[in-house]
Amino acid sequence: MPRFFSFLLFLLLPLLAAAPAAPSFRIAKLHYGGGGDWYANKTSLPNLIRFCNQALKTNIDPEEATVELDSPELLTYPFIHMTGHGNVSFTDTEARNLRRYLTGGGFLHIDDNYGLDKFIRPEMKKVFPELDFVELPFSHPVYHQKFQFPRGLPKVHEHDGKRPQGFGLLYKGRLVCFYSYECDLGNGWEDLGTYPEDTPATHEAALKMGANLVTYALTQD
Repeated sequence: MPRFFSFLLFLLLPLLAAAPAAPSFRIAKLHYGGGGDWYANKTSLPNLIRFCNQALKTNIDPEEATVELDSPELLTYPFIHMTGHGNVSFTDTEARNLRRYLTGGGFLHIDDNYGLDKFIRPEMKKVFPELDFVELPFSHPVYHQKFQFPRGLPKVHEHDGKRPQGFGLLYKGRLVCFYSYECDLGNGWEDLGTYPEDTPATHEAALKMGANLVTYALTQD
């Protein structure tokens, strides 16, 4: 190697060593049909990603993706987040694709942003006609990853005075979908000040529970 290029490489080595590694993967928000506000909570996923990269030392792409159920890119995301208040509608093709994604190792987090429940349950029945949502016990590993939640989901926002519940769809013993209900977990991930009643402690608890979901999705068998 010519001396000049050897010297140039010597100068560049510290910069190359300090260059951040390419992101390992991306997290996606589900763009679904039916007219519901799938796009709600603009700052939620960026904040969750930033928290995971700091607290868990993950290397998630800081930019969230958006994916539709009929997209071939669906299978490239290990974790998909779904939220909203209103109507949800899956076509038969979308339901089949979502089943393929979930049975093939993918993970779906559904977060009821208030009003989603009556729509999402029948649509997930299209995906798994043989399964029902079951409330996960507080002993379930999803509540006991890096952060401990011995009493289950944290309560972020009050809606109908109900307790927060974490439901799951279990396919051959594997949790493929986690449904946070009466919790508003995604609201808790949003920028502090978005909801004046939210305290820093509420924000932190929501992020920690979200980090548990990401960890569980990436490490379960």
